[in-house]
Amino acid sequence: MDLQPTDPHTIFEAWYGDAVSHEPRVPNAMQLCTVDARGRPSCRTVLLKGFDVQGLVFYTNHTSRKATQFAQQREVALLFHWKSLERQVHVEGRVEPVSSEVSDAYFATRDRGSQLGAWASRQSATRDKGQLEKAVEEMTRRFAGGPVPRPEFWGGYRVVPARWEFWQGKPDRLHERRVFERLNGEWTACRLDP
Repeated sequence: MDLQPTDPHTIFEAWYGDAVSHEPRVPNAMQLCTVDARGRPSCRTVLLKGFDVQGLVFYTNHTSRKATQFAQQREVALLFHWKSLERQVHVEGRVEPVSSEVSDAYFATRDRGSQLGAWASRQSATRDKGQLEKAVEEMTRRFAGGPVPRPEFWGGYRVVPARWEFWQGKPDRLHERRVFERLNGEWTACRLDP
């Protein structure tokens, strides 16, 4: 990988396109790492649902554990691992909510079952067995015959990158690592040893 172009978004766009074409399962899966108020780290898989030069977007319940941690510490990390391509992309940045309009537009594209599930799930809350299914049945009755609006407690977040690392596997573990960091509004680039 050449350091040109100097815009990491352009490299990510190309790599993501390769992943969509070649990665056999869920190329948009990414690990989201957060830290709580006491400094304890947490990691889980979320799905990338959009990206542009502003950042990378995913969606979740605003009362979930991860969203609660965002309120305490906005600095997060993302990791894409595309095993079949021997590639990883590591992103560090600040998370921010997307607009209601962006969340509404995405929610409207979800299948009805996922929309009802968003209403029924109290993500990260404890429940007895069978209660979630009952909640889905209740939401199915509630919205029968009509569209399912986006719940106020569900929406999107954007990770605004401050640092990108592109990792390309090579023979003999002589992997390529390229880092881009934003300094004074501009991207600077360097190589790291594997």
